[in-house]
Amino acid sequence: MSRTHLITGAGSGIGLALARALRERGDTLVLPVRSQERVEELRGEFAEPGLVVLDLARTDSLPEAMRQAHLPGRIDTLVHAAGVVELARLGDSAPEAIRSQVDVNLVAPALLTRHCLPALRRTRGSVVFVNSTAGSVANAAWSAYAASKAGLRALADSLRAEEAEGGIRVTTVFPSRTATRMQARVHEQEGRDYDPDRFMSAESVAATILHVLDLPEDVTIPEVTLRSR
Repeated sequence: MSRTHLITGAGSGIGLALARALRERGDTLVLPVRSQERVEELRGEFAEPGLVVLDLARTDSLPEAMRQAHLPGRIDTLVHAAGVVELARLGDSAPEAIRSQVDVNLVAPALLTRHCLPALRRTRGSVVFVNSTAGSVANAAWSAYAASKAGLRALADSLRAEEAEGGIRVTTVFPSRTATRMQARVHEQEGRDYDPDRFMSAESVAATILHVLDLPEDVTIPEVTLRSR
């Protein structure tokens, strides 16, 4: 039976790999994108009815935007794969860069999950947070990003405890460095050459998420950490 999946960050990287895999299975996709222009760019690959305009960076207006988007009344899976990173030591970080990372990586997932909870409760669905190993270990120059991801882990833990009785399963996936457009940007910020062959692929991470989504109803995986071989 076809299931309905809401996936953020489906324009590239892990989110795109997961959306493609689920589309191939014939499932229904709801893909938030930041603008109507982005809808036009993605319409050739994904059906337009599933593309909805939600700018996750604009958290002040996000609750109203979600109401206007008329998201489905039943959702089997909510996957948070969107994220931004801007490396800098805290003393050198621009205030807007700190705020942007916290908004997109933490505040937006919290608001979107809150909005979708009634739809998830109807299906006893799943929420997957694509985190980062930076959410467990924070290194120099990663302060804002790591803090946002550590907060995301706490959000997932609390949500899991709150919704377990109603059957909602919550999983946090902690990939280490993955060959994505974001990773290329990270290497640029670090001043290092980027070789995607050194890292796990977005498709490999997506395959792990698919495994989580396809678990039997009587089992759950609260957390999984992925590292390149």
